Amino acid sequence: MYDLLIKNGLIVDGTGTKPFQADVAISDGVIVAVGNIDGDAENEIDASSLLVTPGFVDIHTHYDGQVTWSEELTPSSNHGVTTAVMGNCGVGFAPCRPDDKERLISLMEGVEDIPHPVLAEGLPWNWETFPEYLDSLSERRYDIDFAAQVPHGPLRVYVMGDRGANRETASQEDVDKMAALTTEAIEAGALGFSTSRTLNHQTAEGQPTPTLTAEIEEMVGIANGVGAAGAGVMQVVTDFKGSDSEFEILRQMVKQSERPLSVSVAQHHRVTDGWRKILGTIEEANKEGIELKAQVCGRPVGVLFGLELTNNPFSAHPSYQAIDHLPLEEKLEQLKSIEFKEQLLGEEPQVDTNPFMLQVHKRYQDMYVLADEPDYEPSPSESIAALSAKRNIHPLELCLEILTSGDGRNMIYYTFLNYGEGSLDPAKEMMEHPDTILGLGDGGAHCGSICDGSFTTHMLTHWVRDRTRGEKLSLPWVIKAHCQDTAHAVGLYDRGVIAPGYKADLNVIDLEKLKLHKPEVHFDLPAGGRRLMQFADGYVATIVSGQTIYQDGKATGARPGRLVRGEQPAPVA
Repeated sequence: MYDLLIKNGLIVDGTGTKPFQADVAISDGVIVAVGNIDGDAENEIDASSLLVTPGFVDIHTHYDGQVTWSEELTPSSNHGVTTAVMGNCGVGFAPCRPDDKERLISLMEGVEDIPHPVLAEGLPWNWETFPEYLDSLSERRYDIDFAAQVPHGPLRVYVMGDRGANRETASQEDVDKMAALTTEAIEAGALGFSTSRTLNHQTAEGQPTPTLTAEIEEMVGIANGVGAAGAGVMQVVTDFKGSDSEFEILRQMVKQSERPLSVSVAQHHRVTDGWRKILGTIEEANKEGIELKAQVCGRPVGVLFGLELTNNPFSAHPSYQAIDHLPLEEKLEQLKSIEFKEQLLGEEPQVDTNPFMLQVHKRYQDMYVLADEPDYEPSPSESIAALSAKRNIHPLELCLEILTSGDGRNMIYYTFLNYGEGSLDPAKEMMEHPDTILGLGDGGAHCGSICDGSFTTHMLTHWVRDRTRGEKLSLPWVIKAHCQDTAHAVGLYDRGVIAPGYKADLNVIDLEKLKLHKPEVHFDLPAGGRRLMQFADGYVATIVSGQTIYQDGKATGARPGRLVRGEQPAPVA
């Protein structure tokens, strides 16, 4: 008798091959048969007219804090993700000396928009070293699997103290210690190492991340620590400032460690074709045997603006700042006052107190109303700039009208990356490049500004089924890209494919009914903290290690998820 039998589904097996009708049998958390299967099972799912896919593997998340206080890795697990890789962008909470807790909280708060009270109350801090952090997580049970990477920021501060936080040059002794700790972390089960080299990442106090200016000797030294472990991947986010020196660092990290590396790439609005040069350089590196990949995504990287969120178009206005602390209802009452409205619209934003808003007030053409069923490839004719021009009013007046209508929970979508030409055609070209992998969803982070953990669902609804403004992508391609390709990119060879011997992580999906809902604000983090959540219809079942964790969009309470320690080998044929 099987534990679970999925009958009559259209199998999209994750390898890119043509879908086929078949049954899937599962026992002891593993797929044991695929085909026309007779036999009994303790549980059965009728998948007639439904897709059966592997569970999605999301390689770019930030659940480093959430896994210490929650058993659910939402919103990712709401969107068919069955394995999440956290510890990206060089931020996290281990290793950490007792005196450095506040530093790491400030870094995560600033870089990933997770409020200080949430982290201060939620983190148990029952670890110091990275292996101890993994041991702490191994004692818990979750809805889905996850794996961790050792982050450069905490590593640097742990070894160098104030010198590391202040971005001083690492000595050879410092580098050797960081390399040894990286080796230790990977041998204990870290999936790899991550770092940040972008000015966009700052602490809550506005200071650059400790790793911003780390020199090539430090970067290569730590990479060699990865290589010494004989396993592990590397993940980098950087600004690509136009010189070849940054690429030389990446090349040398891979070349000397002989370990693969991925780097975040998106279309910049000021240099709309810059990504082509970056991918061209990555392509040349791969021809030389240097295993470099670009992490890309299939929709705009967008910030959500709203009265309950971290920012909105009035966040730098003194009058708004004076009422920002108020509950939504009181805030809304003030904003609807004619006198207050005139005062607000007549003010100059104080962008020196909020540098991000400097670019916002120049980019009304990149802002769109977010509908109840969000359109992530909106026409430029629907932008705030275009709509306000038609009505002959200032864009800010339209923004205020949108945000204060109804119950005050409307949102404006600011597409600040990957939409510089008002189309996702460049994103398609990026995704289809042979040296890219899908990522950048950031599940678990940017709690009050971004909700991109739904990338997986969007790939199916938009790119496979609904797109009208250009060519679509095939179903087998999308499933392979989010399952086998992402799993293999981080060394998880035991999942991402529907075949005997593979881990029984699957989705049963009604593609016709699959629908993304508008993100909504929940106050369910520690200390009553706020986060954006997004839900979807159409996931009939999500299965982890043979156990159904979601059925018809509702959590079952099953907790088969575990910390995945290190690379996982492919099943023996």
